[in-house]
Amino acid sequence: MSIDSVFVHKMWVDHEISKMVKKGVPYPMLSDVGGKVGTAYGVFDDVAGVETRGRFIIDPDGVIQGYEVLTPPVGRNVSESIRQLQAFQHVRNSGGTEATPSGWRPGKVTLKPGPDLVGNVWKVWKTDMERD
Repeated sequence: MSIDSVFVHKMWVDHEISKMVKKGVPYPMLSDVGGKVGTAYGVFDDVAGVETRGRFIIDPDGVIQGYEVLTPPVGRNVSESIRQLQAFQHVRNSGGTEATPSGWRPGKVTLKPGPDLVGNVWKVWKTDMERD
């Protein structure tokens, strides 16, 4: 979603994205002309009329689980966004009985939250990292 119009999005897809991403963007591109959504999430600058780039991971209950806001000179990492989304989904699907360490990917070792984990995260993390 951006403050760009749907027409600008189309031009961007036709002349830029189509040259970088096979089959184009696999999700709808939304327009926030006027910045109402950006204002709600704190990324719209109404004086300049622009939004700072932000990514928000919102769970099915409407709760923001993660977010990242970057100024325009710094690019985003889509792979990291997908990794985080998978981690949030895994934790949610576990009912909170599992946690994912830094850099976790599907199929890797998870953590079992509880008093026994305190001071022992490094053991699980080291074991998992040695396999990479």
